[in-house]
Amino acid sequence: MQVILREILSSDVSQIAAIERDCFALPWEEEAVSSAYARADFCGVVAHIGEKTVGYLLGLTLFENAEVLRVAVVSAYRGQKIGGALLDQFCNLVKARGAERVFLEVRVSNEPALALYESRAFLKGRVREKYYENGESAIEMHKDL
Repeated sequence: MQVILREILSSDVSQIAAIERDCFALPWEEEAVSSAYARADFCGVVAHIGEKTVGYLLGLTLFENAEVLRVAVVSAYRGQKIGGALLDQFCNLVKARGAERVFLEVRVSNEPALALYESRAFLKGRVREKYYENGESAIEMHKDL
């Protein structure tokens, strides 16, 4: 099983929206994914195994800062280091575009994501109380590139 990573293309938007519906209680609709893709500051990475899209990372880069917006890996492919590969590729891409640091927010209860980010040298910052729609708090994290 070989995972192929590449920058997101417009033809990936519908598959990303389908994964959103499978992975998130409040998924981004296809229009939201398409709008993010259309931004001049968009940067995203998609993971494929064969013809199947198995994960993605959506982000932005503006001057010296980059931000991770969404990361998802299809449940059947979790635990295979795809999320880490997506994150590493994103950091490489935004660094090449001039970013010096990457920011993100993560649910305090999302232990697998916290472990992933910490394994990639992201540092915890402040807790944003009641950040998510269900009242859950988020931890801000950042990494210097």
